[in-house]
Amino acid sequence: QVQLVESGGGSVQAGGSLRLSCAASGDTYRTHFIGWFRQAPGKEREGVATLYHWGDSTAYADSVKGRFTISQDNAKNTVYLQMNSLKPEDTAMYYCAAAEKWLGSRLAQFNSDDYKYWGQGTQVTVSS
Repeated sequence: QVQLVESGGGSVQAGGSLRLSCAASGDTYRTHFIGWFRQAPGKEREGVATLYHWGDSTAYADSVKGRFTISQDNAKNTVYLQMNSLKPEDTAMYYCAAAEKWLGSRLAQFNSDDYKYWGQGTQVTVSS
């Protein structure tokens, strides 16, 4: 089992920045990919960014490219999502998720069914 705990959410004005953290514990050796998803009220959950836990491969949703950066500190078993130039449409609950399976070319598809472990989420609210 893998446990994921998110932190770092909050309220910020448009144009501001936040950094989310996802602390992983348990059988983290099982995970190949760790990513961030978000879900706004009344909308479907969507992928934001993901990375290969044991290398450098990353993928981003088009809506966040150039504004968000995903990174990791393997010594701390923590994945970060640096969010800059935030917009009101970024308002959502943000979830960290980990995949055991090898995603390969599906990495950028952000299929939530590929991710087995999920955190409880952290709220991000961006006001205009």
